[in-house]
Amino acid sequence: MRPPRAIGKEQTEALDELLRRTPRKSDYQRVQCLWLRASLGLSSPEVARAIGWSTSRVKQVQSRYFREGTSSLVGPGRGGRRRENLSVEEERQLLERFLARATAGRVLVVSEIQAAYEEAVGHRVPKSTVYRMLARHGWRKIAPRPRHPKSNPEKQAAFKKTP
Repeated sequence: MRPPRAIGKEQTEALDELLRRTPRKSDYQRVQCLWLRASLGLSSPEVARAIGWSTSRVKQVQSRYFREGTSSLVGPGRGGRRRENLSVEEERQLLERFLARATAGRVLVVSEIQAAYEEAVGHRVPKSTVYRMLARHGWRKIAPRPRHPKSNPEKQAAFKKTP
């Protein structure tokens, strides 16, 4: 078996700095994989035990670092809308058609919005998709109260009897 590839003093100092300023846990653990090897001289199984990863994952991170450098350790997060039907801007434009009715106090029917959404997308979507879109743009369901909370039916009846 060949000996592990050496990490130089400059690289170790760069890893020290990167370890201090890394904001996310996933990035921190990737940097830690190399830092533990460079500064403490731990083997891959020992690094895996210290971090709580598998040995193969530690070796993958270390190999990728030697191929690509520090850019492989810190990167963009995994968030985002990967399966979006429409962009947020396109959704906003779709909802502008219904905005005039909504601001006038008219009742909006979700099935109408769903039909317009399906027309824009080109295929059927569940109602939950439309409700999530409405929530994403700050729309909420406001239902009128059936009666005023401070109403008194007895006083109303007495008022009707007075001339």
